[in-house]
Amino acid sequence: LQESMHAYAANVYTTVIEELMKGKQRKFIAVEQEFFRLWWDAVATDTHKQQVHQLLQEGRLEFVIGGQVMHDEAVTLIDDQILQLTEGHGFLYETFGFRPQFSWHVDPFGASATTPTLFALAGFNAHLISRIDYDLKADMQKNKKLQFVWQGSPSLSERQQIFTHVMDQYSYCTPSQLPFSNRSGFYWNGFATFPDPPKDGVYPNMSLPVTDTNLHVYAQTMVANIKERAAWFRTSDVLWPWGCDKQFFNASVQYANMDLLLDYINKHSDEFGVTVQYATVGNYFQALYSKNLTWEIRDSQDFLPYSSEPFQAWTGFYTSRSTLKGIARRASSLLYAGESFFTQYVLKHPAGSICKCKALKQLQSLRWAVSEVQHHDGITGTESPKVKDMYMNNLMYGMFNVKKLMASIIFDMSNAKKNGEVYSSVYPKDSGIPGVDQYVVVYNPLAWNITTFVTVSVSNLAVSVYDELGHSVPAQVQSSVESQSTYDLYILVAISGLSYRKYSVKPLDGKHSAFIGRSIKYKRRDITRADPASRQLFPVVNNCYQVLFDQNTNLMHSITERETNQTVQLTQEFLEYHVNGNTTKGPISDNYLFTPNASAVPVSKAVELEVVSGNLVTEIRQYFYSNVTSQDYIYAVYTRMYTVPEGYDGKLLCHRIEQEYSVGPLELNREAVLRTSTNLNTRQLLYTDNNGYQMQKRPFKAYVNNTVARNYYPMVQTAYIEDDTTRLMLLAERAHGVSSQGNGQVEVMLHRRLWNNLQWDLDNNLTLNDSSVVRPVIWLILGTKAATNVLYRTSGLALEHRPVVMFGALSADKPKQPRQLQQRSVHGSSVTVPPNLHLQTLSIPGWRYNSSHAEQVRSIRMGKQKQGDADFSRVLLRIRHLYEVGEDPVLSQPVMVDLKSLLKGLGSVMVVEERSLTGTWDINTLKQWKWKTAQYPSKGFFNSTKTSGNYLVTVHPKEIRTFFVYFQSQ
Repeated sequence: LQESMHAYAANVYTTVIEELMKGKQRKFIAVEQEFFRLWWDAVATDTHKQQVHQLLQEGRLEFVIGGQVMHDEAVTLIDDQILQLTEGHGFLYETFGFRPQFSWHVDPFGASATTPTLFALAGFNAHLISRIDYDLKADMQKNKKLQFVWQGSPSLSERQQIFTHVMDQYSYCTPSQLPFSNRSGFYWNGFATFPDPPKDGVYPNMSLPVTDTNLHVYAQTMVANIKERAAWFRTSDVLWPWGCDKQFFNASVQYANMDLLLDYINKHSDEFGVTVQYATVGNYFQALYSKNLTWEIRDSQDFLPYSSEPFQAWTGFYTSRSTLKGIARRASSLLYAGESFFTQYVLKHPAGSICKCKALKQLQSLRWAVSEVQHHDGITGTESPKVKDMYMNNLMYGMFNVKKLMASIIFDMSNAKKNGEVYSSVYPKDSGIPGVDQYVVVYNPLAWNITTFVTVSVSNLAVSVYDELGHSVPAQVQSSVESQSTYDLYILVAISGLSYRKYSVKPLDGKHSAFIGRSIKYKRRDITRADPASRQLFPVVNNCYQVLFDQNTNLMHSITERETNQTVQLTQEFLEYHVNGNTTKGPISDNYLFTPNASAVPVSKAVELEVVSGNLVTEIRQYFYSNVTSQDYIYAVYTRMYTVPEGYDGKLLCHRIEQEYSVGPLELNREAVLRTSTNLNTRQLLYTDNNGYQMQKRPFKAYVNNTVARNYYPMVQTAYIEDDTTRLMLLAERAHGVSSQGNGQVEVMLHRRLWNNLQWDLDNNLTLNDSSVVRPVIWLILGTKAATNVLYRTSGLALEHRPVVMFGALSADKPKQPRQLQQRSVHGSSVTVPPNLHLQTLSIPGWRYNSSHAEQVRSIRMGKQKQGDADFSRVLLRIRHLYEVGEDPVLSQPVMVDLKSLLKGLGSVMVVEERSLTGTWDINTLKQWKWKTAQYPSKGFFNSTKTSGNYLVTVHPKEIRTFFVYFQSQ
């Protein structure tokens, strides 16, 4: 980041602002707030700042999108997209009173149908994309269909539709070929150099300057391109992007040459048949909107995957840098927990000893880290190792801060002695805990009552677990996969919404010991030699499933769903795609692209099996070896099934078969997949999610070239296959590529390790030589469509937002006092929504802007919005309906929520304001352009649904409703 600021980014803003002031006709659009904020805070002078205010008011500088970054659309979670958008919008509105209304999503690798919905909810009037399949784009271009009104959500349809423009084949950069010069054209400042700008100011590849002698041919070249493009659109307005990646770092040379060209074309417009002007994206869309045309409607189909050429399917990045993808999601989940935890603390303990400003800074460090990694070269894994390390370091630093904050809140709320250590961990397992005699604090960040297991490491098999009231808690202890010297302790926790509970782990006292998991090891089997006729099956059973394993192969054989007695044949194997890294030998795979040479090859000829079973948990450990005599396994699967004792709600827990995989280190130019094969007649139809928000239907398509790779899709949270009666569902805690390469099959790409000699990849260190071991988790759910419909939304969020576990030593000298028994009141006031709703956000953003737009603009014009303390009285609340219209007879119904009663555990609600998605618009004053369609011939403004003033809100399927809530001060 600092290197980019130094090499070019800071110069973009400094020189562009200075140049815009020199010519009233000049304009510029800016997108990502992360770079702009760094410039604003560290580089911009007071004069620059005053000029930015002026240029925004004049409409000559326009922020488009306005998020921290231009986020990826394929592998990001909707919550994180909203976070990074809200983060940027909050800054822009607080600082300038400016609210972006147009998108410029030109560089993400494929377009999701979630994005148009989000941008419509954020108050945008039009959306712009570029990277879609080359063959589809050619077809749309020929038929003048690059512009349409997109109804991205089937349930919200016309209520959250948005006009969408797809860039033509020239995409978002100025075309650089000049017929009269061998140098590229229109890039007069050349290309940025790293890490330092050149001393002599001469950059590589600077275009031929415009002079009297070449002015006419330059103009001819530009006009010819404009006319070529005009033929692909329905109106005579042509959007001609001027710039590209890392451009305008020397804006004076750019504008000087551009001015000459534009003036010349306009002086000879009769001859050329074209007039040209500087414009922002908003100017372009305004021109289109005023034409009053009737536009076609596009339904909720997305534009994924994306191929740029016949052998370039951009489906590798769905899995690239799996570790980064996993950490980004853990960080997002920890942030979600930390936000609601801090919000409750501020509301319920106004006199608490924790410095709120410092706490907010701790949260902000993670908001920034989670926001920036959503970049389309971030969580995608398409960055160099150095940049990946920056993302990782920022995420780890932010997580450390939030864990520290959560630990100190627990200390403050339990009035613990300040010398008691609190260890804080947000990973399912955490080693290095001092023996037994400690407490475990478990926070449930979801607004539902959750029953699940948390796992902690202990040094001893003989332990007992108790809750705050001294009651024994069901638990199981067993040998650890990770380490020889510790044991895994599974504790069954039942916690209400947004609440935490303390459990103490003590040395055995004879009465209530934890169950012990007993291990049976099965010897390594050569799976190539197994005789199907002499099959010996053994069962692993809980209340929901019976899973059969084959003792001849040590592989899974079938799963029976016990309620319906439906049995599905189901086997799993690891395979690898071998890929080419040598450009002279054909197409390559890299961080972005997946280009397999042939079908995937099975990697393992021998499997070892260990079954660890106890009263609560059964863990099946399978180790995959390349052959019977190999020393080390390359792959492992740990499958866990749970049995829930009487008196606990075990529905979700019982219905999930949890699998954790260990994959790697791989050999070079191998892409590892787990293929699950069933006897379901799926007709090779797969379903995958868009960003954890909605599902897409993925029929298998045959292509002339690259069919395997072009049938890969991103799974952000969910994928499933089904036949007429039964569905097999996969839920993930990080993004993966997923495909159905055969009937009844679903395969998940888990890891990639590549090297190639493409010059561009070598120059940018994009060879993905990733030698790590990855440990992703996937939950399987099997059942009827109706049963899985009820389970999968809540289960997906339960996997995403597993409880946060923190540790502390018990102080020995403190007798148990009766007042500690009443401690439930401290953390017992739960917040609970029905199972078809999700409390998506509960946080204190800290923005100081005024809810009234007129007031906010006035205070900025008067120069009153000086840096003050953050506003801790405004709470940001988002509620999302998880179901589509008609998906489930009960759960797809609208839900009425009484916000006052929902939040009564936090305090007394005084005022509720409904806002746009990112908080910057009062929903009652938001009027969006309504583009004419055949469905809606009259044009006008869209008005959103209003909240009734009495705290009652009806949430309809798929809605995301955003509120500012103010509580009575204590």
